[in-house]
Amino acid sequence: MHVIFGAGGTTANALTRELLNNHHTIRLVSRRPVTTTGTNISWLKADLMVYEEVVNAAKGASVIYLCNGVGYKKQDWKERWPVIMQNALDVAKKTGARLLFFDNTYMYGRVIGPMTESTPYNPCSVGGEVRARIATQFMQEVKSGNIAGAIARAPTFYGTDSRQSIVDKLVIERFAGHQKARWFGDPRYIHNFGYLPDMGKGLYLLGQDPRADGQVWHLPTAPPITGRKFIELAAEIYGTEPAFFRINKPLLRVASLFNEAAASQLEMFYNWEQDYNFVSSKFEQYFNVQPTSYAEGIRQLSEGLYKKDS
Repeated sequence: MHVIFGAGGTTANALTRELLNNHHTIRLVSRRPVTTTGTNISWLKADLMVYEEVVNAAKGASVIYLCNGVGYKKQDWKERWPVIMQNALDVAKKTGARLLFFDNTYMYGRVIGPMTESTPYNPCSVGGEVRARIATQFMQEVKSGNIAGAIARAPTFYGTDSRQSIVDKLVIERFAGHQKARWFGDPRYIHNFGYLPDMGKGLYLLGQDPRADGQVWHLPTAPPITGRKFIELAAEIYGTEPAFFRINKPLLRVASLFNEAAASQLEMFYNWEQDYNFVSSKFEQYFNVQPTSYAEGIRQLSEGLYKKDS
């Protein structure tokens, strides 16, 4: 039994597809209903803030995936994440299930040079401080032998079915709709992005291999390229001009006054003001996988989720 906390989210959906394709029994857990079809998949309502509901949701689990989000508000991050993590850890202890935590890179803060699994935590944002705290708590429980599990980290990703990814919204969706792209910060800096199906496959592979426990893993991600190159590549695939509008920090600051998502991005804007080099070679070598290239990922999106408007 594979139990997914945070079902219905983009990463959880990608993981669900991988598990279904490989004929596993799945229980989706979330506060809002998730449509299911098939005999090996079910949905159960639970609030991850309520321990009793989490315990009930995890009954019979062999692997639990913590894939939930808590929205954009800083206060929600500070209040909700510690409770959710504690509940997940306590349930893992109670059930003996392996626990895999889908994480981001906020805790690293400003990183000069390659970003690897051994990069020290040096958060420079509220979100980063929260992530550093709960990731440290998680690994302490693992290293103490109280639970079995691993942390899976991903950079900014694209190819989301929710259409909420920054890269999807600013570049791919706009080119698909015959509009000029947008870009955060300076497009001369390098950045890399995880293709969502690769994130789902990476989580699936970790769930199949208990030998991966006790470690942090960077999920398979193509090497970084400049923002300008990403825009040009997408434009070529969509058969349009690589025109774009640059969003600078002052402009984003104004937008943040009216939009919570923009306020969240403002706090993380430093990632777009310098090179961002997320390294996943450890995962690629261990599992013998290669991340999807940007050309292939964008091509797939142009034929599926983000078809060019006629």
